[in-house]
Amino acid sequence: MKKVLIIAMMFLLTGQIFAQNKHSKSKKLETTEHYTFKLSDKVTRQKVSFKNRYGITLSGDLYLPKNERAEKLSALAISGPFGAVKEQSSGLYANQLAERGFAVVAFDPSYTGESGGEPRNLGSPEINTEDFSAAVDFLGIQNNIDRNKIGIIGICGFGGFALNATAIDKRVKAVATSTMYDMTRVLSKGYNDAVTLEQRTKTLEQLGEQRWKDAKAGTFAYGAEYNKAPNGDEVQFLKEYYDYYRTTRGFHERSVNSGNSWTATTPLSFMNMPILTYIKEISPRPVLIIAGEKAHSRYFSETAFQNANEPKELVIVPNAVHVDLYDNVNLIPFDKLENFFKRNLK
Repeated sequence: MKKVLIIAMMFLLTGQIFAQNKHSKSKKLETTEHYTFKLSDKVTRQKVSFKNRYGITLSGDLYLPKNERAEKLSALAISGPFGAVKEQSSGLYANQLAERGFAVVAFDPSYTGESGGEPRNLGSPEINTEDFSAAVDFLGIQNNIDRNKIGIIGICGFGGFALNATAIDKRVKAVATSTMYDMTRVLSKGYNDAVTLEQRTKTLEQLGEQRWKDAKAGTFAYGAEYNKAPNGDEVQFLKEYYDYYRTTRGFHERSVNSGNSWTATTPLSFMNMPILTYIKEISPRPVLIIAGEKAHSRYFSETAFQNANEPKELVIVPNAVHVDLYDNVNLIPFDKLENFFKRNLK
């Protein structure tokens, strides 16, 4: 099993970056306004945009409860999973939580989806952390929102960025993660920290060679498409990713994970930038960490919980795998999220 996990990690890390120089578009299977969930009849949704401190314009959807009260609303910023867009999981979470009385912005991170930034489909632990703070900027200047009652939620890889953002952005009053990944840990050490120094060194050498190729070409190479149809030999969680991202359940044409690809050198900045170094500094603000009992990623959540200071809570969802917490509204503990934020955004 250890060998299989190493192989899976190396596939995800490099994206088979030397196999092809692929453009980051996949076949268009539906209109660009497609959402993977139904908008609640108790909620309104409107397109919004705002800039981060790097000058990149982020695209978001602002969800508001229709029965909006006279007093200013508590608010949440949501993003993730890593490689997903706001029409997928983050929008579903926003829809559910707006129905419960929050103002919620679900946004596309820099370089992805409808947000700005070139080259397309680039990940960055620094800039993706900043994206959360930019969403807080946006929420805090809205007339109907109480800027002293803002929290954030990170899903999958954006769980790590959400914790990192909260550690440095004291305006955030509470943070929750769902089915969390620490992207800097998995890309630098592999799943279950199984990558050896020799393997890491080889990967870095390959990435350095790719930089020479990109510099000579004057453009950025892309890896192979993500989440190809399984052939039966993959580890189970890769099959589960396919079942979400490449079927009608969760496909979106702008999602990196729905058959597009990251820039080949995206892993570089993740390799030596441990984003959860200062997780203890979230305290005394509260942390809620949610993970699936059977998720391959569960250990990321357990480590983050162990390293965080009080007040903190770890919720393990019985029988859930990683992607169950992307869209299974019968398993995602929305009551827990609602109560957590209502209790702490005051």
